[in-house]
Amino acid sequence: MHTLQFVHVCDGLIGVEEIEGLDEAAELFKVLGNESRLALVWLLSREQLTVGALAERAGLSQPLVSQHLRTLRQSGLVSSEREGKEIRYALADQHVAHVVLDAIAHVTEPTDQGNEK
Repeated sequence: MHTLQFVHVCDGLIGVEEIEGLDEAAELFKVLGNESRLALVWLLSREQLTVGALAERAGLSQPLVSQHLRTLRQSGLVSSEREGKEIRYALADQHVAHVVLDAIAHVTEPTDQGNEK
């Protein structure tokens, strides 16, 4: 794990702060840096869904949804649970939902100049 170090100069003294988890956070944003995966996370923030339901609601093919789910699972963002013959997918925790929902809220809110997007 790499950390970013910031050097602060205060009263002639130099101190170093390390930001733990920075690499992992960057990886999270890489995984979430795809519009289709963001849509899947948004859908899963509301309820557990099967691949078929996710494909239908996201307007994506089932193979593409499966590929994105594999990426999300490998990153630890999504979990799966078998129910009979179906596998239901869910967010591993709500932190990711908050990141995505906050990002969407941020880009859809009015700008400082009062112009709406």
